[in-house]
Amino acid sequence: MNNRTITVKGVGSASTKPDFIAVSLRLSFTDKDYQNAVNGANERVHALEDAVVGVGFDKTELKTLSFNVETNYENVEQPNGRYKREFAGYTCVYGLKLSFDMDAAKLSKTLTAISKSGSEAEVDVRFTVKDPESVKAELLKSAAQNARAKAEILAAASGVALGELLAINYDWTEVMFASETRYCMDDSVKLNMAMPEFTPEDIESSDSAAFVWEIK
Repeated sequence: MNNRTITVKGVGSASTKPDFIAVSLRLSFTDKDYQNAVNGANERVHALEDAVVGVGFDKTELKTLSFNVETNYENVEQPNGRYKREFAGYTCVYGLKLSFDMDAAKLSKTLTAISKSGSEAEVDVRFTVKDPESVKAELLKSAAQNARAKAEILAAASGVALGELLAINYDWTEVMFASETRYCMDDSVKLNMAMPEFTPEDIESSDSAAFVWEIK
C-alpha cells in the first residue's frame, strides 16, 4: 500500500421527524398456584386484546415479545424474631408491543382503552421511525460526503492532491431511533381525561466510518 495516505473519519448525522409510535406493555399476575398465575395473566392479556380491538386494531397487531414465570420468595419474621425465607407465589409476566403510524388522537384513545381494560398493564410509549433502514442509509451517505469534504480540505491545505480511495473501515453499531420525548402519565391521572396536543421532538442520530485515500 502507498505509504502516502490520509485517513479521515466521516460523520453522518440526521434529524428525523418521528412517524411511528411503539407502545410497550408489561402485565403480570401472581398466585401461589402455578396454573392460577398463568390463567390470571392470560385473562389480562385477553382483556388487553379486547381493549385494542375496540379502538380499531386487529387482534394480531398486539405482539407478544416475552413470556416468563418468576418464582417469588419473601422474608417472614418468626415468633423468635428471626426471619425465614418463604415461598410467596408465582408471577406470570407478559411483555407485549403495539405499533402504529403517528397519530396523537389514536394514541390517546388507545391509552384510554388500556387503562379501562382491567389488565393493569404498565405502559411505555416511544416515538420512532417506521423505516429505520432508509435513515441508516442516509447516515452512511452523509458520512462518506463528510469524509470526502474533510479530506479535500486537508489535502489542499497540505499542498497535495487526493488520489485513489484505498479503504473504508466501518464498525457496525446499532443506531437507535427514538425521540427524546417521553409520554408519561402519573397513575393518579385518569387516562380518559382530555389529552394535550403535542409534537414529539425530532430524532437526532449519527453514524461514522473511516476512509483512507492515497495522496499525490
